Amino acid sequence: MADDPTRTDPDKYKVIFENEQVRVLEYRDEPGEATRPHRHPDSVMYTLSSFDRRLIAESGESRDVTLAAGEVRWLNAQVHSGENIGSTPTHVLFFELKPGA
Repeated sequence: MADDPTRTDPDKYKVIFENEQVRVLEYRDEPGEATRPHRHPDSVMYTLSSFDRRLIAESGESRDVTLAAGEVRWLNAQVHSGENIGSTPTHVLFFELKPGA
């Protein structure tokens, strides 16, 4: 998949586990860094650090979020890009569900 985050931003996304039901991605970036547009399936996100981020949807609409370390959130499948707009690095785990899981 061309818009897979491990292909669009291989310097930031790393597969740390994968089987037939789930893929776990580790994401890291530094203040001021941004991602290219990419796609995530339905996922659970676990924040390992606190950070501020601008999320840009496929439609071009953007919103700023502040997340604390230790938050767990459900994310519906989506295409987006993002930018670290804060002063701290981002460190997140994504648990991506595979179809039929």
